[in-house]
Parts: sequence; structure tokens; C-alpha cells
Amino acid sequence: MTTSPANLANARVIAPQSIEETIWSDSQALGSQLQMLRERLFPPSAEKELRRFSSPEVAKLIGVTESYIRHLALAAEGPSPDKTAGGRRAYTLEHVHELRRFLGNSKPAYLPNRRSGDHLQVIAVTNFKGGSGKTTTAAHLAQYLALHGHRVLAVDLDPQASMSALFGYQPEFDVGENQTLYGAICYDKPRQLSDIIRTTYFSGLDLVPGNLELHEFEHDTPRVLASREHADDMFFLRVAEALRSVDDRYDVVVIDCPPQLGFLTMSALCAATSVLITVHPQMLDIASMNQFLAMTSNLLSVVKEAGGNLDYDWMRYLVTRYEPNDAPQAQIVAFLRNLFGERVLTAMMVKSTAISDAGLSKQTIYEATKDSMHRQTYERALESMDSVNSEIEQLVLKAWGRATE
Repeated sequence: MTTSPANLANARVIAPQSIEETIWSDSQALGSQLQMLRERLFPPSAEKELRRFSSPEVAKLIGVTESYIRHLALAAEGPSPDKTAGGRRAYTLEHVHELRRFLGNSKPAYLPNRRSGDHLQVIAVTNFKGGSGKTTTAAHLAQYLALHGHRVLAVDLDPQASMSALFGYQPEFDVGENQTLYGAICYDKPRQLSDIIRTTYFSGLDLVPGNLELHEFEHDTPRVLASREHADDMFFLRVAEALRSVDDRYDVVVIDCPPQLGFLTMSALCAATSVLITVHPQMLDIASMNQFLAMTSNLLSVVKEAGGNLDYDWMRYLVTRYEPNDAPQAQIVAFLRNLFGERVLTAMMVKSTAISDAGLSKQTIYEATKDSMHRQTYERALESMDSVNSEIEQLVLKAWGRATE
């Protein structure tokens, strides 16, 4: 088929899209496809649901023997588990929490929650180098702590909102105006944080979702500083004040910080009681982290002089996406341990196809099942993630003065 001169003339009349129009068009097309994909995975009438846990898994989570779990079920003590088609017992996460409360009546150590005098733990997961595993770390840490009986609030402070998507919320469709943390920390008519928090399918784990609206805080703050508005309510206090309003509802808050050192990150660092810095063991990432640390130190010094709180219980570096057979990575890890000592977590997050495979269906390794992928790959990834998060949990317990329980 040939094109006539008239058609060519008409084609020239339609001007090509500008770059901003092209980007917007691509954004809308991609968003539409993501929404269609989500609706195929999770129909509008359905809600994302956490899988059931077997008796051996429950025993491991609570810290008792499998035979004791079976004994409790046979004696009808504690919650009544569901039954699979094969007759096996299957426990929801709420069942697991009920079992903890039942056992905690006679032995409080089964209940890891905050006690009188324990302060809220706020863990800021941060690094301004993309690809360091920050969101993967934050999401798995929040879920691990909930699985082990803590009351957890996950805060998605990253405008890209990857953690929100992982929890089943498509940021451009499911999160509206003033429904992110920005709604609670904005300078004009902030909302109560309790009105923004959403419950999740993960019992014991709530979420403050994110989306592009969070960028507004980065734009508003310079204007406020320049005009001296809200002089008695500095930007670096706003996240802490919002979290203080729900202090009694949670044991641990996990904040997924933005991948840049802006006003949001600074406010999160001033709200934090602990800081976890993710590190990918590649030389370019280490060089980037050096710049991040230098900038953070300078900015935090200014904030501290202005009255910001930087009294941390702990600060640790977590090696992520580690490949055990990669000799250069092993050398970099040894270099970091020699340089920073105990500030580098002993456990490392191993790079695994199991985590990537689970992410294809917007799941974490804690949500995926053994039969959804190669069993050994799954078990290695789970062991690695458990080791990392157990070490962090011990730091939390130590901050509460009971690390040896």
C-alpha cells in the first residue's frame, strides 16, 4: 500500500508529541496496564489475603515444639485452626497471635510487645542509591516483626510507592489526595495520622501508603522556611509529631525512606530511634554511600543545632543483594567489616531468584509458598531473610532492655 502526497501532507500537520507529552502518555499507558494486571491477579471483588501456616511453621514462629502445637489443638486449647482438604491443620496469622496471647497468660516472654517504659521503636531504612534493596528490606522487616508478634506500622515515605504496591495498593488508583503521610505532615490543615493508616491483610501490620503526593513536602518546605511561616514547628519535627499521635498503638514503626536526602528523609531521620542503611557490595555503590554519609552528617549537624532529636538506639549497615560466590563482593564486605566493625550486621541479605519470583505477583518471601518455586531456592532465601530480621529484632529487644529473653 502506497502513501499518497495528500496523506503525507496530513501527517505533517499532526505535530509530534513534545517530550513531556510523550512521558505523560507513556505513564498513562503503563498505569493502565498495571491496573489490568492487578485486576487479573486480584479481581476487584477480592482482597489480597495472606496464606495459612502449617503446624511446623507456627511452632517455629512462636518458639515451641511442633508436638506442643499439636497437643494444644487436640486439647482444644487456644484458637481452633482451619483444616485443609487433606485434613492438615492450617493457621491464619491471627490464629498465631491468639496462640501467643494464650501462652503469654502463663509466660509473658511469649508476648514480645512493648511493656511499660519501653519507647516506640522507629526504624528508618535509608540510602539514596537506587537498587540497594531498601524497599525489599523495609517490607520484609515489617512483615517479619508482625509474624513474630509485634504491632507494626509500615510507612511508605518514598513517592515511588513500591512498598505500597507490594502491599496491594496501586498508588495512582488506590491512594488519593491527603491519604499519604503528607496529609498528616503538611503545613496547611494536616489530617490526623490515625485517619490515614490502613489495615492490611497481614494481621498486626498497618500501612501508611505513599504516592507522588509526597513530593509536595519537598516543594512546600522551602517556601515555609523562606517566609518564616510555622516558625515554631520546624519541618524536621513533623514526622515525629505525627507518629507520636499513634504511639500507643504500635511497638515498631518501619519507614521506607525516599532514595534522596531531602526534607522527607531528614524529617524521618529525626523521628527515628534507629537507622538501617542498606549497602549493595559494589564499589560504585560504596562510593555513593560515602557521599550519602558525608551529606547526612552535615545536614544532621545543622538539624541538631536547631533542636532536632538524633538520639539513636542503634545504627547499622545491612549488606543486600549479596552473591556468596562473587569474590569482589566478599572483599568489599570484608573491607566494610574491618572499617565499621559491629555496625555492619552479621547477617546479609542474599541475592535470590526466589525474592524476584515472589515479587512478580507482588508478594514477599514470607507470603510465597514452598510449592510456588524451587524448594531449595525458597528455603535459602527464607533462611537469609530470617537471619537478617532476627538480628534486627534482637537490636529492638536490646533497646527495650530484654535481648536475652
